[in-house]
Amino acid sequence: MANSDCKQEVREALNLQVANFTVLWTKLHNYHWYVKGNNFFSLHDKFEELYDTAAEYVDELAERLLAIGGEPIGKQSEAIERATVKEAEYDIEANAMVRQLVQDYDNIIQELDEGRKVAEEAGDDRTADTFISMTTDIEKNNWMLKSFLGKEVKQ
Repeated sequence: MANSDCKQEVREALNLQVANFTVLWTKLHNYHWYVKGNNFFSLHDKFEELYDTAAEYVDELAERLLAIGGEPIGKQSEAIERATVKEAEYDIEANAMVRQLVQDYDNIIQELDEGRKVAEEAGDDRTADTFISMTTDIEKNNWMLKSFLGKEVKQ
């Protein structure tokens, strides 16, 4: 694969995650506002922590993309169209919210790993490192969400 093709694939991998974390940021706000039940306080706080992190990721990914000559997605409509993360639903119970987030994070982890491989192939160690760092943090948070669900999620 030509070097310019590799670099374009890295830009696409970065932009996919800009889109994902843009949609996820809004989804997490929705869940933060609408969670109800016995676990309100713990989930309300956790969702806030996760949307703050999602916002940091959007900025970090977009700035990396700009640094390597890319153009980050900057419109919500583009993010929704491009993202593999789906928008939040209304009127779902707390455990369903967490199950959806677990699935979102499982998918993002896989995509970040694919992006890391593309970045390594392109010789872009900085982007690969960014993907590795994010994956490590997301895996920890996803483990916590899975633990919250207990036996509901097959490990």
